[in-house]
Amino acid sequence: MSRFEDFDRRGYRTVDVRTGYGEWVADYEDTVQDVMDLALLDELAVPDWPSVRRAADLGCGTGRTGVWLRGAGVAAADGVDLTPQMLALAREKGVHERLVEADVAATGLPGGGYGLVICSLIDEHLADLRPLYREAARLAEPGALFVLVVFHSHFIMLSGMPTHFTAADGEPVAITTHVHLLSDHVAAGLGAGWQLAELREGVVDDRWVAVKPKWERYRGHPVSAALVWRKAS
Repeated sequence: MSRFEDFDRRGYRTVDVRTGYGEWVADYEDTVQDVMDLALLDELAVPDWPSVRRAADLGCGTGRTGVWLRGAGVAAADGVDLTPQMLALAREKGVHERLVEADVAATGLPGGGYGLVICSLIDEHLADLRPLYREAARLAEPGALFVLVVFHSHFIMLSGMPTHFTAADGEPVAITTHVHLLSDHVAAGLGAGWQLAELREGVVDDRWVAVKPKWERYRGHPVSAALVWRKAS
């Protein structure tokens, strides 16, 4: 497995996930660009969003993905996140029927009850992908989809940039970051019994350069990816 430490060019002080997102919460939604994740969800061809009766939104954060799911026609969603401050903002949005403070690999949600399991921009914080894929398989009903949007390993390695935020005092702070190749996802998914149905990669393009002009030097490089898995019926 590739180690982020071998590519780190920033050397930021690093904090754990709960601490980091608890501090980042105030301006998280002003920092994360929709082109990173929501634009990829818009482009997926396999999911029939309005047919989903109930979704499990793992790593739901402030509720950004939940809002998108509601807009896409998903009838209901339960959210899980490790950070209470993030869950508080998600609760204010009112798009989840249930919000649970838990690890995404041990959610406590009922098994076999979801037509969709989804997570966005959390994989780089997991040392091992396999427990996530296994938990998603436990939650999913037969024929359900598991949709992940991930911070592309190529971009992490190319830029040497961890997931990070700017603290209140102006210090850039990294949140624990791991490098997972797409092949790592494939191995974890197949190992948990999933069938890969779709894969899309988002590259740095005009949309990205418009919001991050300094990223012109990364034009054409993949920065995120969306994987769609199907559980056997």
